[in-house]
Formats: sequence, C-alpha cells, structure tokens
Amino acid sequence: MDEKLKMILKESSHLFIKFGIRSLSMDDLCREMGISKKTLYQFVENKTDLISQTLDFVVQDAVWAVESANNEGRNAIDQLLIVSRKVCTEMQHFNPSITFDLQKYYPEIYRKFNHGKKEVIFNKIVKNMQQGIAEGFYRDDLPIELVARLYVQKLEYINDPEFLQSEDFSFSNMFQVMFDNHIRGISNSTGLEYYEKQLANVPQSK
Repeated sequence: MDEKLKMILKESSHLFIKFGIRSLSMDDLCREMGISKKTLYQFVENKTDLISQTLDFVVQDAVWAVESANNEGRNAIDQLLIVSRKVCTEMQHFNPSITFDLQKYYPEIYRKFNHGKKEVIFNKIVKNMQQGIAEGFYRDDLPIELVARLYVQKLEYINDPEFLQSEDFSFSNMFQVMFDNHIRGISNSTGLEYYEKQLANVPQSK
C-alpha cells in the first residue's frame, strides 16, 4: 500500500472514531489531516470510497497486529493482551454515532465491514485458543468455536449505539471488562497465574 494512502486511511479512521462519520465533510478531513483536497482525491473518488477504504484498512490493521504478535513468538495470552491494549488505545475516544451513521447512511459498506470484521475476529480467536491450549494456558475442555462465536457477539453488543449511550461506561471500559472475563473464563490455573502476573507488570489502559 502507498505510504501516503496508508497515512490518510489511518488518520481518517482516528477522525471517524472520534467525531463520527456524518459530521465530517471532506473539507473537514483534509483540514484535520493537513492535506489538500487535490491530494486526497488522488487516492479516493469520494467520501463513500474513503469510508470503504478506511474500514478495509481497519480490518487489515487488526489482522497485522495479531500476526505481528504471533510472528514475535508471543504466547497466546500475550497476543491477546497486545491486541486488547491496541484496541483500547485507538478506541479511547470512540464516538457511538459512527455505528449509527454506517447503518443508516452506508448500509452496504457497513454490512461488508461487519461481515469481514466478524470473520477475522472469529478466526483469530479460534487460532488463539488452539495455541493457548497447546501451550498449557487454556482449559482443554473448551468448545472452541462456540466460545469464539460468543466473543464475537459480545463485541457486537458493546458496539451497539443504544448500549453505548450510557455515559457511565466508555467503549474502552466495556471492552476491558469483556476481555478480562474472556481470559479468565478460558484459562486454566497456569494461564490465570500468568495472566495475573502480566497485569501486575504492565499498566492497563484507563
């Protein structure tokens, strides 16, 4: 991928997450990114195309984060911790309107993104659980596919605009609780001991 395009898509994802989609015009996006419209239109046809490419980038970036942790020889628990911290950092200022905007104004893009996202998450969780069992960190009696599907559905639930209307909890707060419950539910005593050690050693996102 062209480095300039990668920068545009990364910055666009941060802006959409923070401000929502509907409220941002192409002029707004260019101003926030510090680029001209001429430069932006060298890479995208219009706002719809920008949204579509940005969401594709978000999915691929998540895949890269998981594969990068795996390639570094990280164990299953460390891999999940790395990805969870990345999610919490990037979604710290998550605007719930982004999901509503996608569902209402860009339904086809939303369906494509949601399907791709769920497929990626499901496959990565299945692979992670298989690795964790082989490493002796996770329980060996787990219905792997069922647990992975439940994890995906929980993510869907906390992404629901109505659920996110609560001012008491941010997306990051809810994700951390969900993630913590997931790890504790699938880990055996060895895994729990290691997980607790990692939590004590590394500051958690707030």
